[in-house]
Amino acid sequence: MATVSQWIGGARPRTLPSAIAPVAIGGGLAARADSFILVRVFLALVVALALQIGVNYANDYSDGIKGTDEVRVGPVRLVGQKLATPSQVKFAALSCFAAAMLAGLALILITSLWWLTIVGVACVAAAWFYTGGKHPYGYLGLGEVFVFVFFGLVPVLGTVYVQTFTITAADVFAACAIGLLICTLLVVNNLRDIPTDIGAGKRTLAVKLGDHRTRLLYVGFVVSAMVLTVIVAALTTWWLLLVLVSFVLGIQPVRLVTSGAVGPSLVVALKQSGLLVLIYGLGAGALLAWA
Repeated sequence: MATVSQWIGGARPRTLPSAIAPVAIGGGLAARADSFILVRVFLALVVALALQIGVNYANDYSDGIKGTDEVRVGPVRLVGQKLATPSQVKFAALSCFAAAMLAGLALILITSLWWLTIVGVACVAAAWFYTGGKHPYGYLGLGEVFVFVFFGLVPVLGTVYVQTFTITAADVFAACAIGLLICTLLVVNNLRDIPTDIGAGKRTLAVKLGDHRTRLLYVGFVVSAMVLTVIVAALTTWWLLLVLVSFVLGIQPVRLVTSGAVGPSLVVALKQSGLLVLIYGLGAGALLAWA
């Protein structure tokens, strides 16, 4: 039976910045429009966190029963390492999705934006079918596309919209910037897993692109996020350029990725990329709100 620490490890806390950062930016954009509503930001954060943890457990379950998690470098695999039964991990995933749906329903009741139900269902479906079902899109090289949409565009624009009831060009560019940064987490994760994914028949984008081009993709996402940040600053406040200082945290992971690091070294790059996402998101949100 899995211990509490192993369940926490299975939730993959290092991925949680990808839930916190976009909501922070969405909150900052709403505050800049004098429309910040704390309870709505809090509910949006609950939705994002519950979905992130849920997708982590769902991936653990789906990859575990398919046998693709038996030989991995990185965080604990509850099913793959036989620390918990598949049914227990599946229940944990579904419980998280239920929590996300309840928080989302509260937002819908508060705002009367009933069409958000469709968005919520799409988010849960995207979370489950990343590695679940007969034809998981994560096995087809589409993971980065869905991460960009559902962990970048949707949480930022959703957080903004439930407060301001409008979307601006600055909101979209800001969502794209953090979306690309969050994609770096998946890129480096899949870069690390290329050898085992090939053996398991898992055709991630990293497998399709190959080692060298995947490393270039990582750098491209980081640079693109910086460029988009400048565009957002031009549309909102030049003080936002201060958040570019956070990219100092990206120097070491970029070096690791471009130097050909593999295995445990890429776990370090993943951790540092997550820290960059978190500091960037919190910094950008604060600057947009108060600068």
